[in-house]
Amino acid sequence: MDPLQRARTFGWWSLLVWLSLGLVLEALHGFKVGWYLDVVNDTRRLVFTLAHVHGTLLSLVVLAFAATMPKGAPALARAGLCLRAAAVLMPLGFLLGGLRVAGGDPDYGIVLVPIGGVLLFVGVLLAARSASAAE
Repeated sequence: MDPLQRARTFGWWSLLVWLSLGLVLEALHGFKVGWYLDVVNDTRRLVFTLAHVHGTLLSLVVLAFAATMPKGAPALARAGLCLRAAAVLMPLGFLLGGLRVAGGDPDYGIVLVPIGGVLLFVGVLLAARSASAAE
């Protein structure tokens, strides 16, 4: 499959998933679920919100990548792969980190966030270089 089509497909499905999580979080808030809203669960609420926001934003970044990159740009497939991986790892790290919170600290899943951050940096760098080379 074409790297840009793969990014478009991934971006739209990813956007649907993370926006759906936002609806779930709104429902938890609306029904005053203690597991989510109690003061002792501030960390959970924060990292779940960060998962939703990062997932949504990174889905839009992948869609912007698919919409703006010229076909045949160098390193297109690698840039798309890095951006898609970042769009999974960063929000998933926040989500997994919030499932079990101990003493105000997120669980070990949070380790995926910096890995996703590095992949995001590499993906944006490769995309920027590819866009510059295609001019």
